[in-house]
Amino acid sequence: MLSRKRIAITGGAGFLGSHLCEKLLAQGHEVLCIDNFYTGAKVNIAHLLGNPMFELIRHDVTFPLYLEVDEIYNLACPASPIHYQFDPVQTTKTSVHGAINMLGLAKRVKAKIFQASTSEVYGDPLIHPQSESYWGHVNPIGIRSCYDEGKRCAETLFFDYHRQHRVRIKVGRIFNTYGPRMQQNDGRVVSNFIVQALRHEPITIYGDGSQSRSFCYVDDLIEAFVRFMESDDELVGPLNLGNPVEFTIRELAHRVVEMTDSKSTIVEKPLPMDDPRQRQPDISLARERLGWEPKVPLAEGLKPTIAYFQRLLDR
Repeated sequence: MLSRKRIAITGGAGFLGSHLCEKLLAQGHEVLCIDNFYTGAKVNIAHLLGNPMFELIRHDVTFPLYLEVDEIYNLACPASPIHYQFDPVQTTKTSVHGAINMLGLAKRVKAKIFQASTSEVYGDPLIHPQSESYWGHVNPIGIRSCYDEGKRCAETLFFDYHRQHRVRIKVGRIFNTYGPRMQQNDGRVVSNFIVQALRHEPITIYGDGSQSRSFCYVDDLIEAFVRFMESDDELVGPLNLGNPVEFTIRELAHRVVEMTDSKSTIVEKPLPMDDPRQRQPDISLARERLGWEPKVPLAEGLKPTIAYFQRLLDR
């Protein structure tokens, strides 16, 4: 086994964070789960509370935190439009102040730190697929800007702390990810479609459904996180992490209806402001440097995800 580390995960009770907690505990590490439960949920980590290597800390990352740790995964931030637009000022604070506080902690204790950035830094991209060298096409004053620009500023802070203070950083740009423990009311396309299909309600697509997305199953993404953190310090990123297989939104809707044996019909609504037309990662760098690429095809990943939402709706 690798040498045991003490690892802090901000946003550790969220969708991605809870899966990361499990992965690191399974590797034998001590895990400090930090969450203020704005979008995270105790139910996601309840099964871990009896593990002596697991600790839960209720804390908001916009305030400083003093710990002794070897590594930090900074995942804290609402990531779905419904949640990050509910309190946009707080969303920006979480990205920016949270980054400053976690980088300050990493600097003090000489910890390696991972930043969960996002494909949203590319905005509505003018190139396709998106590579890490692309600077993006982002509206700085739109309704999505609190998240897009907050994450862009966080990346700036990470690289400035790396250059100025020699903090060991890893910046991963996460593309659409799905799987068990997504929230059923988070407004994301996979959870929306599955819940609507299971309830036999009309499935809502925005625009004509021709806009494309790439969907990565959560287990694949968490594997990428861990490999990235274990890689050489000179690999700092940004690094695209996602599934390069592209689907239109309409294709996803039909796939979900078929897999749930739903009676749902598909209805169209106007496209929201600044909704990107295309989103597909170029993961050449992750393939080359991490030896990583997603293994779970959409049809396979949707099975446990649909089963998870079915259990939620049956309660």
